[in-house]
Amino acid sequence: MRKHLYLILSVLLVIVASAMIHTRCNRTGDAECQPTIERIRQKGVLLAGTTGDYHPLTFLEADGSYTGFGIEVAEAIAKQLGVDIRFVPTSWPTLTADVLEEPQKLDLAIGGITITDKRLETMLMSEGYLANGKTILCRREDADRFKSLEDIDKPEVKVMVNPGGTNEQLAREKLTHASIVVHHSNLEIPTLIAEGAADIMITEITEAPYYTSLDERLAAPLIDKPFTDGFIGVLMRKGQDDLLKAVNNAIEQMKADGSLRKLHEKYGLVYAFE
Repeated sequence: MRKHLYLILSVLLVIVASAMIHTRCNRTGDAECQPTIERIRQKGVLLAGTTGDYHPLTFLEADGSYTGFGIEVAEAIAKQLGVDIRFVPTSWPTLTADVLEEPQKLDLAIGGITITDKRLETMLMSEGYLANGKTILCRREDADRFKSLEDIDKPEVKVMVNPGGTNEQLAREKLTHASIVVHHSNLEIPTLIAEGAADIMITEITEAPYYTSLDERLAAPLIDKPFTDGFIGVLMRKGQDDLLKAVNNAIEQMKADGSLRKLHEKYGLVYAFE
């Protein structure tokens, strides 16, 4: 009887302790009470998926390192968490699968990922840290030819996109008459446009200025009239609410201390968080 009594008391103590922790966490919202942060700190490294193909947000250098605006934001998030960071290769076609993969191989994904309702149906996204919108690249000689989506949406116009992301999604939804060509490497498309392999590249207002500055054959005639308005954020799987809160806190801190604005200036990006 005494043995059973001890067992019952032990179970009750565990239940009470768990309830106290749960109450404290709900009251304080402390990220330390949640499992994702604990797991990341225990291993000492934040695993960040990134495509490495999106200037100036994420780029895989020849030596295997990653550079770019989004990369520096990720490094700031890791610093706030007090851990190192390791960048894990992903791609636009496999981005969702990589984030949701079991066993988990990414804590989050970053670098040119637009916040969309579709992504929010199955995953979490942080608040925006960069304003963005869809625009085009074309040959400079054709700049006066393309003034709207209607000018592009014609059978004789060849539009090139990278697979699996919001660039392809916009092309499929809005350009039902144009010829759409999917090319596997986002980095190669601007040069292919300049060389005449296609007429239009669907891209972002963050990416287009970089390529026009590199190649005088290219133009972005609609850079001031983007087809969409939105923000880029950090992507992660559902159930990581503590990590989401920590990421949002890091972004807010970067806005408050001016470091996010400085990063925008460093990479020639428009700061939209006045």
